[in-house]
Amino acid sequence: MPGMIEQQRFMCAIGAMQTVVAIPRALPILHSGPGCGTMVAGFFERSTGYSGGSTAPCTNFSETDVVFGGEKKLREIIRHSYQVLESDLQVVLTGCTSAIIGDNAGHVVKEFGAEGKPIVFADTPGFKCSNYEAHSIVVNAIIDQYTDRFACKKAPGNARLVNLFASVPYQDPFWKGNLGELKRLIEGIGLEVQILFGPESKGVPEWRTIPQANFNILVSPWYGLPIVEHLEEKYGQRFFRFPYLPIGGNETSRFLRELAGFANERGAGLSQRAVEKFIEREERIFYEEIDNLATFLLEFRYGLPAFVHILHDSGYVLGMAKFLLYETGIVPREQFITDNTPERYQREILDIAGGISPKRHIPVYFYPDAGRAQEVITAAQYEGRGLVIGSGWDKETAAGKNYDFLSAALPSPYRLVLTSGYAGYRGGLRLIEDIYNQALGSYR
Repeated sequence: MPGMIEQQRFMCAIGAMQTVVAIPRALPILHSGPGCGTMVAGFFERSTGYSGGSTAPCTNFSETDVVFGGEKKLREIIRHSYQVLESDLQVVLTGCTSAIIGDNAGHVVKEFGAEGKPIVFADTPGFKCSNYEAHSIVVNAIIDQYTDRFACKKAPGNARLVNLFASVPYQDPFWKGNLGELKRLIEGIGLEVQILFGPESKGVPEWRTIPQANFNILVSPWYGLPIVEHLEEKYGQRFFRFPYLPIGGNETSRFLRELAGFANERGAGLSQRAVEKFIEREERIFYEEIDNLATFLLEFRYGLPAFVHILHDSGYVLGMAKFLLYETGIVPREQFITDNTPERYQREILDIAGGISPKRHIPVYFYPDAGRAQEVITAAQYEGRGLVIGSGWDKETAAGKNYDFLSAALPSPYRLVLTSGYAGYRGGLRLIEDIYNQALGSYR
Protein backbone atom coordinates (compact mmCIF):
# COMPACT_ATOMS: atom_id res chain seq x y z
CA MET A 1 0.00 0.00 0.00
CA PRO A 2 1.65 3.29 -1.05
CA GLY A 3 2.13 6.21 1.33
CA MET A 4 2.29 6.38 5.10
CA ILE A 5 -0.09 4.55 7.40
CA GLU A 6 -0.99 5.22 11.01
CA GLN A 7 -0.96 2.74 13.89
CA GLN A 8 0.34 -0.28 12.03
CA ARG A 9 -0.75 -3.66 13.43
CA PHE A 10 1.83 -5.86 11.68
CA MET A 11 5.54 -5.85 10.88
CA CYS A 12 7.87 -6.06 7.93
CA ALA A 13 9.08 -9.42 6.64
CA ILE A 14 11.87 -9.93 9.17
CA GLY A 15 9.19 -10.02 11.86
CA ALA A 16 8.82 -13.64 10.78
CA MET A 17 11.80 -14.40 13.01
CA GLN A 18 8.98 -15.06 15.52
CA THR A 19 7.94 -18.01 13.37
CA VAL A 20 11.34 -19.50 14.18
CA VAL A 21 11.20 -18.48 17.84
CA ALA A 22 7.90 -20.38 18.14
CA ILE A 23 9.58 -23.68 17.20
CA PRO A 24 11.06 -25.23 20.35
CA ARG A 25 14.90 -25.16 20.24
CA ALA A 26 15.02 -23.40 16.87
CA LEU A 27 17.40 -20.45 16.53
CA PRO A 28 16.88 -17.39 14.29
CA ILE A 29 20.11 -15.81 13.03
CA LEU A 30 19.67 -12.30 11.64
CA HIS A 31 21.84 -11.07 8.79
CA SER A 32 20.71 -7.50 9.28
CA GLY A 33 21.32 -4.22 11.01
CA PRO A 34 21.39 -4.16 14.82
CA GLY A 35 17.99 -2.47 15.07
CA CYS A 36 15.97 -5.19 13.35
CA GLY A 37 15.90 -7.70 16.19
CA THR A 38 15.30 -4.95 18.73
CA MET A 39 12.40 -3.63 16.68
CA VAL A 40 10.83 -7.09 16.41
CA ALA A 41 11.20 -7.75 20.13
CA GLY A 42 9.76 -4.34 20.97
CA PHE A 43 6.70 -4.77 18.77
CA PHE A 44 5.75 -8.24 19.96
CA GLU A 45 6.72 -7.81 23.65
CA ARG A 46 7.10 -10.77 26.00
CA SER A 47 7.99 -12.87 22.97
CA THR A 48 11.63 -13.85 23.32
CA GLY A 49 10.94 -17.57 23.66
CA TYR A 50 14.01 -19.79 23.71
CA SER A 51 16.17 -17.69 21.41
CA GLY A 52 14.40 -14.49 20.40
CA GLY A 53 14.78 -10.84 21.32
CA SER A 54 18.27 -9.83 22.42
CA THR A 55 19.29 -13.50 22.52
CA ALA A 56 19.04 -13.94 18.75
CA PRO A 57 22.46 -13.79 17.02
CA CYS A 58 22.82 -10.90 14.57
CA THR A 59 25.57 -9.79 12.20
CA ASN A 60 24.88 -6.15 13.16
CA PHE A 61 25.36 -4.88 9.61
CA SER A 62 27.49 -1.72 9.54
CA GLU A 63 28.68 0.81 6.95
CA THR A 64 31.83 -1.29 6.42
CA ASP A 65 29.70 -4.31 5.57
CA VAL A 66 27.73 -2.20 3.09
CA VAL A 67 30.99 -1.45 1.25
CA PHE A 68 32.77 -4.80 1.52
CA GLY A 69 29.88 -7.21 2.10
CA GLY A 70 28.90 -9.13 5.20
CA GLU A 71 29.24 -12.77 4.17
CA LYS A 72 32.44 -13.30 6.18
CA LYS A 73 30.77 -11.91 9.29
CA LEU A 74 27.75 -14.14 8.69
CA ARG A 75 29.99 -17.22 8.61
CA GLU A 76 31.54 -16.21 11.91
CA ILE A 77 28.18 -15.56 13.56
CA ILE A 78 26.81 -18.93 12.46
CA ARG A 79 29.92 -20.76 13.65
CA HIS A 80 29.92 -19.01 17.01
CA SER A 81 26.18 -19.58 17.45
CA TYR A 82 26.80 -23.32 17.58
CA GLN A 83 29.26 -22.76 20.41
CA VAL A 84 27.08 -20.44 22.48
CA LEU A 85 23.46 -21.61 22.02
CA GLU A 86 22.20 -25.18 21.90
CA SER A 87 19.68 -25.56 19.10
CA ASP A 88 18.13 -28.23 16.90
CA LEU A 89 17.59 -25.97 13.88
CA GLN A 90 19.07 -22.65 12.75
CA VAL A 91 17.29 -20.28 10.37
CA VAL A 92 19.17 -17.38 8.81
CA LEU A 93 16.91 -14.43 7.96
CA THR A 94 18.10 -11.49 5.86
CA GLY A 95 17.30 -7.84 6.47
CA CYS A 96 17.00 -4.97 4.01
CA THR A 97 20.66 -3.91 3.91
CA SER A 98 22.14 -7.32 3.16
CA ALA A 99 19.53 -7.87 0.45
CA ILE A 100 20.13 -4.48 -1.16
CA ILE A 101 23.90 -4.98 -1.50
CA GLY A 102 23.43 -8.52 -2.79
CA ASP A 103 25.03 -10.65 -0.08
CA ASN A 104 24.61 -14.33 -0.95
CA ALA A 105 23.47 -15.52 2.45
CA GLY A 106 21.98 -18.62 0.90
CA HIS A 107 25.40 -19.72 -0.34
CA VAL A 108 26.90 -19.30 3.12
CA VAL A 109 24.11 -21.36 4.65
CA LYS A 110 24.66 -24.13 2.08
CA GLU A 111 28.29 -24.38 3.21
CA PHE A 112 27.17 -25.30 6.70
CA GLY A 113 24.40 -27.51 5.37
CA ALA A 114 27.02 -29.48 3.44
CA GLU A 115 28.65 -30.20 6.80
CA GLY A 116 25.42 -31.78 7.98
CA LYS A 117 24.25 -28.82 10.04
CA PRO A 118 20.46 -28.40 10.36
CA ILE A 119 20.44 -24.88 8.94
CA VAL A 120 18.07 -23.02 6.64
CA PHE A 121 18.06 -19.71 4.75
CA ALA A 122 14.97 -17.48 4.37
CA ASP A 123 14.88 -14.33 2.23
CA THR A 124 13.08 -11.80 4.44
CA PRO A 125 14.16 -8.21 3.66
CA GLY A 126 11.66 -5.83 5.21
CA PHE A 127 10.67 -4.24 1.90
CA LYS A 128 9.58 -7.59 0.45
CA CYS A 129 6.30 -8.12 2.29
CA SER A 130 4.63 -8.14 5.70
CA ASN A 131 5.37 -10.68 8.41
CA TYR A 132 2.01 -12.34 7.63
CA GLU A 133 3.35 -13.28 4.20
CA ALA A 134 6.90 -13.88 5.44
CA HIS A 135 5.55 -16.49 7.84
CA SER A 136 4.84 -18.69 4.82
CA ILE A 137 8.25 -17.87 3.32
CA VAL A 138 10.02 -19.08 6.46
CA VAL A 139 7.90 -22.23 6.86
CA ASN A 140 8.37 -23.19 3.20
CA ALA A 141 12.11 -22.57 3.49
CA ILE A 142 12.31 -25.00 6.42
CA ILE A 143 10.25 -27.55 4.49
CA ASP A 144 12.43 -27.30 1.37
CA GLN A 145 15.84 -27.12 3.03
CA TYR A 146 15.34 -29.23 6.16
CA THR A 147 12.17 -31.33 6.14
CA ASP A 148 12.83 -32.55 2.61
CA ARG A 149 16.03 -34.27 3.77
CA PHE A 150 13.84 -36.77 5.62
CA ALA A 151 11.12 -37.18 3.01
CA CYS A 152 12.77 -40.18 1.38
CA LYS A 153 12.96 -41.90 4.79
CA LYS A 154 9.30 -41.45 5.65
CA ALA A 155 7.41 -44.33 7.20
CA PRO A 156 4.24 -45.66 5.58
CA GLY A 157 1.62 -42.92 5.56
CA ASN A 158 -0.60 -42.59 8.61
CA ALA A 159 -4.15 -41.98 7.40
CA ARG A 160 -5.05 -40.16 10.62
CA LEU A 161 -1.94 -37.98 10.94
CA VAL A 162 -2.45 -34.32 10.00
CA ASN A 163 -0.39 -31.13 10.06
CA LEU A 164 -2.17 -28.08 11.47
CA PHE A 165 -1.48 -24.51 10.33
CA ALA A 166 -3.48 -21.73 11.97
CA SER A 167 -2.42 -18.70 14.00
CA VAL A 168 0.73 -16.81 12.99
CA PRO A 169 2.92 -17.20 16.10
CA TYR A 170 3.19 -14.08 18.25
CA GLN A 171 1.39 -11.94 15.65
CA ASP A 172 -1.68 -13.60 17.09
CA PRO A 173 -1.46 -12.94 20.85
CA PHE A 174 -3.52 -16.08 21.47
CA TRP A 175 -1.53 -18.41 19.21
CA LYS A 176 -0.52 -20.87 21.92
CA GLY A 177 -4.02 -21.21 23.32
CA ASN A 178 -5.61 -21.42 19.88
CA LEU A 179 -3.25 -24.10 18.62
CA GLY A 180 -3.63 -26.08 21.83
CA GLU A 181 -7.43 -25.95 21.70
CA LEU A 182 -7.58 -26.82 17.99
CA LYS A 183 -5.25 -29.76 18.65
CA ARG A 184 -7.52 -30.95 21.48
CA LEU A 185 -10.63 -30.73 19.32
CA ILE A 186 -9.13 -32.39 16.27
CA GLU A 187 -7.74 -35.23 18.36
CA GLY A 188 -11.16 -35.48 20.00
CA ILE A 189 -12.68 -36.67 16.72
CA GLY A 190 -9.93 -39.27 16.23
CA LEU A 191 -7.11 -37.63 14.26
CA GLU A 192 -3.46 -37.25 15.29
CA VAL A 193 -2.18 -33.68 15.08
CA GLN A 194 1.22 -32.11 14.50
CA ILE A 195 1.00 -28.42 15.44
CA LEU A 196 4.72 -27.71 14.79
CA PHE A 197 4.81 -24.59 16.97
CA GLY A 198 4.68 -23.96 20.69
CA PRO A 199 5.09 -26.01 23.86
CA GLU A 200 2.52 -28.63 22.84
CA SER A 201 4.48 -29.56 19.73
CA LYS A 202 7.38 -32.01 19.67
CA GLY A 203 9.67 -29.32 18.31
CA VAL A 204 12.01 -29.83 15.38
CA PRO A 205 11.48 -33.64 15.20
CA GLU A 206 7.86 -32.93 14.32
CA TRP A 207 9.00 -30.96 11.26
CA ARG A 208 10.81 -34.06 9.97
CA THR A 209 7.57 -36.01 9.85
CA ILE A 210 5.51 -33.41 7.98
CA PRO A 211 5.61 -35.57 4.78
CA GLN A 212 4.14 -38.52 6.68
CA ALA A 213 0.82 -36.79 7.26
CA ASN A 214 -2.25 -37.79 5.27
CA PHE A 215 -3.31 -34.19 4.74
CA ASN A 216 -2.95 -30.67 6.08
CA ILE A 217 -5.41 -28.41 7.91
CA LEU A 218 -5.40 -24.64 7.44
CA VAL A 219 -7.50 -22.40 9.69
CA SER A 220 -7.10 -19.06 7.94
CA PRO A 221 -8.68 -16.83 5.29
CA TRP A 222 -5.33 -16.32 3.51
CA TYR A 223 -2.16 -16.27 5.63
CA GLY A 224 -0.56 -19.69 5.54
CA LEU A 225 -2.26 -20.62 2.28
CA PRO A 226 1.08 -20.68 0.38
CA ILE A 227 2.29 -23.30 2.88
CA VAL A 228 -0.45 -25.86 2.30
CA GLU A 229 -0.43 -25.19 -1.44
CA HIS A 230 3.31 -25.82 -1.47
CA LEU A 231 2.92 -29.07 0.50
CA GLU A 232 0.23 -30.21 -1.90
CA GLU A 233 2.54 -29.61 -4.85
CA LYS A 234 5.61 -31.06 -3.14
CA TYR A 235 4.26 -34.16 -1.39
CA GLY A 236 0.79 -34.55 -2.90
CA GLN A 237 -0.86 -33.72 0.43
CA ARG A 238 -4.37 -32.33 0.04
CA PHE A 239 -5.53 -29.68 2.47
CA PHE A 240 -8.70 -28.84 4.35
CA ARG A 241 -9.25 -25.12 4.85
CA PHE A 242 -11.60 -23.41 7.30
CA PRO A 243 -11.42 -19.73 6.33
CA TYR A 244 -11.72 -18.10 9.76
CA LEU A 245 -11.21 -18.92 13.43
CA PRO A 246 -14.04 -21.19 14.66
CA ILE A 247 -15.33 -19.64 17.89
CA GLY A 248 -18.18 -20.97 20.05
CA GLY A 249 -20.74 -23.71 19.50
CA ASN A 250 -22.06 -23.15 15.97
CA GLU A 251 -18.83 -22.69 14.06
CA THR A 252 -16.73 -25.16 16.05
CA SER A 253 -19.25 -27.94 15.46
CA ARG A 254 -19.37 -27.03 11.79
CA PHE A 255 -15.56 -27.07 11.63
CA LEU A 256 -15.34 -30.53 13.20
CA ARG A 257 -18.07 -32.06 11.05
CA GLU A 258 -16.61 -30.71 7.81
CA LEU A 259 -13.13 -31.81 8.86
CA ALA A 260 -14.33 -35.32 9.71
CA GLY A 261 -16.01 -35.61 6.32
CA PHE A 262 -12.87 -34.49 4.52
CA ALA A 263 -10.71 -36.87 6.58
CA ASN A 264 -12.90 -39.85 5.73
CA GLU A 265 -12.77 -38.92 2.04
CA ARG A 266 -9.00 -39.22 2.46
CA GLY A 267 -9.27 -42.69 4.04
CA ALA A 268 -8.98 -41.76 7.73
CA GLY A 269 -11.78 -44.15 8.70
CA LEU A 270 -13.19 -41.99 11.49
CA SER A 271 -16.29 -43.27 13.26
CA GLN A 272 -19.12 -40.86 12.51
CA ARG A 273 -20.83 -41.97 15.69
CA ALA A 274 -17.72 -41.18 17.76
CA VAL A 275 -17.38 -37.79 16.05
CA GLU A 276 -20.97 -36.87 16.85
CA LYS A 277 -20.62 -38.13 20.41
CA PHE A 278 -17.60 -35.91 20.96
CA ILE A 279 -19.36 -32.87 19.45
CA GLU A 280 -22.47 -33.57 21.54
CA ARG A 281 -20.41 -33.68 24.75
CA GLU A 282 -18.57 -30.43 23.92
CA GLU A 283 -21.80 -28.68 22.95
CA ARG A 284 -23.49 -29.79 26.17
CA ILE A 285 -20.69 -28.24 28.24
CA PHE A 286 -20.70 -25.08 26.14
CA TYR A 287 -24.46 -24.47 26.09
CA GLU A 288 -24.84 -25.25 29.78
CA GLU A 289 -22.72 -22.19 30.46
CA ILE A 290 -24.72 -20.16 27.95
CA ASP A 291 -27.92 -21.21 29.75
CA ASN A 292 -26.38 -20.18 33.06
CA LEU A 293 -25.65 -16.82 31.49
CA ALA A 294 -29.29 -16.17 30.59
CA THR A 295 -30.33 -14.70 33.96
CA PHE A 296 -27.33 -12.41 33.97
CA LEU A 297 -28.07 -11.19 30.44
CA LEU A 298 -31.69 -10.53 31.31
CA GLU A 299 -30.80 -8.59 34.45
CA PHE A 300 -28.18 -6.43 32.76
CA ARG A 301 -29.72 -6.22 29.30
CA TYR A 302 -29.65 -2.42 29.25
CA GLY A 303 -26.07 -2.18 30.49
CA LEU A 304 -24.33 -4.61 28.14
CA PRO A 305 -22.87 -3.99 24.68
CA ALA A 306 -25.44 -3.94 21.89
CA PHE A 307 -23.04 -3.64 18.95
CA VAL A 308 -19.36 -4.11 18.20
CA HIS A 309 -16.58 -2.77 16.00
CA ILE A 310 -13.70 -5.22 15.51
CA LEU A 311 -10.21 -4.16 14.38
CA HIS A 312 -8.18 -7.31 13.81
CA ASP A 313 -6.85 -9.65 11.13
CA SER A 314 -9.35 -11.17 8.72
CA GLY A 315 -9.59 -14.54 10.47
CA TYR A 316 -10.57 -12.93 13.75
CA VAL A 317 -12.94 -10.38 12.22
CA LEU A 318 -14.94 -13.08 10.45
CA GLY A 319 -14.84 -15.55 13.35
CA MET A 320 -15.73 -13.04 16.05
CA ALA A 321 -18.47 -11.36 14.02
CA LYS A 322 -20.22 -14.70 13.43
CA PHE A 323 -19.92 -15.73 17.05
CA LEU A 324 -20.98 -12.43 18.59
CA LEU A 325 -24.03 -12.05 16.36
CA TYR A 326 -25.45 -15.54 16.73
CA GLU A 327 -24.36 -16.60 20.21
CA THR A 328 -24.34 -13.38 22.24
CA GLY A 329 -26.68 -11.08 20.30
CA ILE A 330 -24.04 -8.35 19.96
CA VAL A 331 -24.55 -6.88 16.47
CA PRO A 332 -21.43 -6.35 14.32
CA ARG A 333 -21.33 -2.84 12.88
CA GLU A 334 -18.38 -1.59 10.81
CA GLN A 335 -15.55 -4.16 10.84
CA PHE A 336 -11.92 -3.38 10.04
CA ILE A 337 -9.37 -5.86 8.70
CA THR A 338 -5.91 -4.55 9.59
CA ASP A 339 -3.60 -7.31 8.30
CA ASN A 340 -2.86 -5.71 4.90
CA THR A 341 -4.69 -8.51 3.11
CA PRO A 342 -3.35 -8.97 -0.46
CA GLU A 343 -5.98 -7.92 -2.99
CA ARG A 344 -6.28 -11.39 -4.51
CA TYR A 345 -7.77 -12.72 -1.27
CA GLN A 346 -10.17 -9.90 -0.49
CA ARG A 347 -13.11 -11.01 -2.63
CA GLU A 348 -13.54 -14.32 -0.80
CA ILE A 349 -13.36 -12.58 2.59
CA LEU A 350 -16.04 -10.09 1.53
CA ASP A 351 -18.22 -12.96 0.29
CA ILE A 352 -17.95 -14.71 3.68
CA ALA A 353 -18.69 -11.45 5.50
CA GLY A 354 -21.68 -10.85 3.24
CA GLY A 355 -23.14 -14.20 4.27
CA ILE A 356 -22.82 -13.69 8.02
CA SER A 357 -26.33 -12.30 8.29
CA PRO A 358 -29.13 -12.62 5.72
CA LYS A 359 -30.97 -9.70 7.34
CA ARG A 360 -28.21 -7.17 7.94
CA HIS A 361 -25.35 -5.81 5.86
CA ILE A 362 -22.09 -5.77 7.80
CA PRO A 363 -19.63 -3.24 6.31
CA VAL A 364 -16.07 -4.62 6.13
CA TYR A 365 -13.06 -2.40 5.40
CA PHE A 366 -9.53 -3.47 4.55
CA TYR A 367 -7.68 -0.78 6.51
CA PRO A 368 -4.03 -1.45 7.35
CA ASP A 369 -4.14 2.25 8.24
CA ALA A 370 -6.00 1.85 11.54
CA GLY A 371 -6.17 5.63 11.94
CA ARG A 372 -8.77 5.63 9.15
CA ALA A 373 -10.73 2.94 11.00
CA GLN A 374 -10.81 5.05 14.14
CA GLU A 375 -12.13 8.00 12.15
CA VAL A 376 -15.04 5.84 10.93
CA ILE A 377 -15.82 4.63 14.45
CA THR A 378 -15.70 8.15 15.85
CA ALA A 379 -18.10 9.44 13.19
CA ALA A 380 -20.59 6.56 13.49
CA GLN A 381 -23.75 7.09 15.52
CA TYR A 382 -25.72 4.13 16.90
CA GLU A 383 -28.17 3.68 19.74
CA GLY A 384 -27.14 1.53 22.67
CA ARG A 385 -23.87 0.65 24.30
CA GLY A 386 -20.94 -0.03 22.02
CA LEU A 387 -17.90 -2.29 22.18
CA VAL A 388 -14.54 -2.01 20.42
CA ILE A 389 -12.36 -5.11 20.08
CA GLY A 390 -8.93 -4.16 18.83
CA SER A 391 -5.38 -3.36 19.88
CA GLY A 392 -3.99 -1.02 22.49
CA TRP A 393 -4.13 1.73 19.87
CA ASP A 394 -7.94 1.68 20.06
CA LYS A 395 -8.42 2.18 23.79
CA GLU A 396 -8.67 5.96 23.58
CA THR A 397 -11.07 5.80 20.63
CA ALA A 398 -13.39 3.55 22.64
CA ALA A 399 -13.13 5.82 25.66
CA GLY A 400 -13.95 8.85 23.53
CA LYS A 401 -17.20 7.19 22.46
CA ASN A 402 -17.91 5.84 25.96
CA TYR A 403 -17.73 2.30 24.56
CA ASP A 404 -16.42 -0.81 26.27
CA PHE A 405 -13.00 -1.91 25.06
CA LEU A 406 -11.37 -5.34 24.79
CA SER A 407 -7.69 -5.60 23.89
CA ALA A 408 -7.33 -8.65 21.62
CA ALA A 409 -4.80 -7.68 18.94
CA LEU A 410 -1.25 -6.35 18.71
CA PRO A 411 0.14 -4.10 19.97
CA SER A 412 -1.46 -4.88 23.32
CA PRO A 413 0.28 -3.13 26.23
CA TYR A 414 -2.86 -3.25 28.40
CA ARG A 415 -3.16 -7.01 28.63
CA LEU A 416 -1.05 -10.04 29.50
CA VAL A 417 -1.77 -13.14 27.43
CA LEU A 418 -0.06 -16.42 28.27
CA THR A 419 -1.88 -19.55 27.11
CA SER A 420 -5.50 -18.39 26.79
CA GLY A 421 -7.21 -18.45 23.40
CA TYR A 422 -10.48 -17.75 21.60
CA ALA A 423 -10.67 -20.84 19.37
CA GLY A 424 -13.28 -23.52 19.80
CA TYR A 425 -15.98 -24.03 22.41
CA ARG A 426 -13.74 -23.03 25.30
CA GLY A 427 -12.49 -20.01 23.41
CA GLY A 428 -16.05 -18.81 22.88
CA LEU A 429 -16.72 -18.95 26.60
CA ARG A 430 -13.49 -17.10 27.26
CA LEU A 431 -14.46 -14.36 24.81
CA ILE A 432 -17.83 -13.96 26.53
CA GLU A 433 -16.08 -13.70 29.91
CA ASP A 434 -13.65 -11.09 28.63
CA ILE A 435 -16.34 -8.93 27.01
CA TYR A 436 -18.77 -8.94 29.91
CA ASN A 437 -16.02 -8.53 32.50
CA GLN A 438 -15.08 -5.32 30.71
CA ALA A 439 -18.70 -4.17 30.82
CA LEU A 440 -19.13 -5.04 34.50
CA GLY A 441 -15.82 -3.37 35.33
CA SER A 442 -17.23 -0.04 34.25
CA TYR A 443 -19.94 -0.03 36.92
CA ARG A 444 -19.31 2.13 39.97
